[in-house]
Amino acid sequence: MADPTLSISAPGDPRAVEPGSTDASSASAKSGRSSRLHTILRALSPIAVLVLWQVGSALGVIPQDKLPAPSLIAEAGWEVLANGQLVDAIAASAQRVAIGLTIGVAVGIGLGLLVGLSRIADSAIDPNMQAIRALPLFGLIPLFILWFGIGETPKVLLVSLGALFPLYLNTSAAIRQIDGRLVETARVLGFSRLTTIRDLIIPGAMPQILVGLRQALAIAWLSLIVAEQIAATSGLGYLINNARDFLRTDIIFFGLIVYAAVGLITDAIVRALERYTTRYQNR
Repeated sequence: MADPTLSISAPGDPRAVEPGSTDASSASAKSGRSSRLHTILRALSPIAVLVLWQVGSALGVIPQDKLPAPSLIAEAGWEVLANGQLVDAIAASAQRVAIGLTIGVAVGIGLGLLVGLSRIADSAIDPNMQAIRALPLFGLIPLFILWFGIGETPKVLLVSLGALFPLYLNTSAAIRQIDGRLVETARVLGFSRLTTIRDLIIPGAMPQILVGLRQALAIAWLSLIVAEQIAATSGLGYLINNARDFLRTDIIFFGLIVYAAVGLITDAIVRALERYTTRYQNR
């Protein structure tokens, strides 16, 4: 007599379960739950920090003159936004970064191309660039003030110098990593040197150049924070210095948050450009 509790499925029977498939499904479900949990934790952890910060401030655990409550920082942000100071400060700082970054991009990529393409240029230029790179950037401020005064020039030059080296290093390294057989093939096919550089070398180096641009943007904004301490009369640095003089710690914190937010936005733009370039090259 057959055991009623025993069920044997024939091959091809839809009730048949492949060995290990249950374990795989279970592992996949656990992985999905773990991923969702990590996503939730990443979203909630900053909120939890803000809530604890606000509660600690309300209970008097956190001194307001040292670390203002998030609500006070938000009120300060609304204050400088409503009176127009924030918009003017961002515009002035963005202009300095744009000019400095443009100079840094042009010089950094130009020198990187020369060094990457020519051994003579490498021997002549790279030792000097490495020596300058070893200098403390912010230690040059007194010298820049003596040379260029306290106007816009030293501020822009500090930003451009900070942005220059990531682009120089990434461009020269990217060109050296291009497969020499591709260059030789282009030469055999009759490509001119200019055509080879334009259609082969620069596109091949572009992903790493964009990595250098992301690094340059981050350093440009960091350099600007210090550069705007040089007798600035506008910009986010001026806004923060002015708040310091009036003991407005809440505005100082808000200014730092704006610096970080603007830096993240510009970095996101470059990352989007990097993804677009990579997809375009893969077509």
